[in-house]
Amino acid sequence: MRVMAIDYGDARTGIAVSDAAGLLAGYTTVIQGRDPDRVAEEIARICGERQADELVMGFPRNMDGTEGPRAELYRAFAALVEEKTGLAVRLWDERRTTIEAHQILHASGKRMKAHKKNVDAVAASLILEGYLAWRARNP
Repeated sequence: MRVMAIDYGDARTGIAVSDAAGLLAGYTTVIQGRDPDRVAEEIARICGERQADELVMGFPRNMDGTEGPRAELYRAFAALVEEKTGLAVRLWDERRTTIEAHQILHASGKRMKAHKKNVDAVAASLILEGYLAWRARNP
């Protein structure tokens, strides 16, 4: 089962897709764009191209576990993605994924200016890896 993870953002949306067995993160990309409808259409295109069977999307929570101020925006976008792909979107706690993504890029020697291009794809990979690990523990 191939899983696609989505790290939705205002200007860039990171995408990570697992291998066919649903065990490892593989393909990653970043969708540039601010129009939610266009971004959802591009997600649907990639979903079909990469043959994703399941979708998981980062969901903003506060550090205390309560929903963040952007929660409704993300729920609306998840509904739009569901409409475009025909697949249910599982909302996944994304606390600290962007911070961790910046740390990974920094540790790999990337300059802060270069992080902007890759951080969303790395964050999507972290969401995907977290979800795949959870799914392996909860079959």
